[in-house]
Amino acid sequence: METTYDRVRELILSGAYLPGQRVTEFDLSERLEVSRTPVREALRKLESDGLVHGGRRGMTVVELDGKALRDAYLVRASLEGLAAELAARRQQAGEISPAALNRLVQYADLADRATRDGDLAAGVLHNRAFHRHVAVLADNPLALDVLDRVWDQITVSTRTSLTTPSRPAQVDGEHRTLIEAITAGDPDAAVAAARAHIMATLSAQPERPEGAQA
Repeated sequence: METTYDRVRELILSGAYLPGQRVTEFDLSERLEVSRTPVREALRKLESDGLVHGGRRGMTVVELDGKALRDAYLVRASLEGLAAELAARRQQAGEISPAALNRLVQYADLADRATRDGDLAAGVLHNRAFHRHVAVLADNPLALDVLDRVWDQITVSTRTSLTTPSRPAQVDGEHRTLIEAITAGDPDAAVAAARAHIMATLSAQPERPEGAQA
């Protein structure tokens, strides 16, 4: 059953509330048709997740500055490298079913198709599903939990600059390289592919000023 926390989080991730925008208990309780108590609890949890930021004017949606966004990508690169390594080791040990491995290919196909068709919202969703499935294959719940939080912050903070990617072919190629490494059960190649892909994604991000977060 979907909780108030889930519903507020989805509103933020979907762009209903933009980076730097103020969110209030009153507005959310009216919008979701719930009392302000569960909304207050949801906002507190979202603040601990790093999706909203408390200040003198109440809660605002997080907007990472240049340094904070780079920091988030560096953490993501390290954790996704670990997830890729663990997934490759599990594949090497015969612990991953062909169906679970094939699902990774399906997510990559969907992400590539949506991106090439210019459906950016769908592309973002499928791309995240691809990367999340690598973490699922790693079978490390703690890494998956932390990655979910990092992905949320990156998704929200880069939404306003979302444009058609300048390197769709390269992104798809990097996904396929990662799939090949995991399928081959090659931990070293999987780590290298995952980290290189995330760092290339960071390099493709437009420059943004450094300073206080909204």
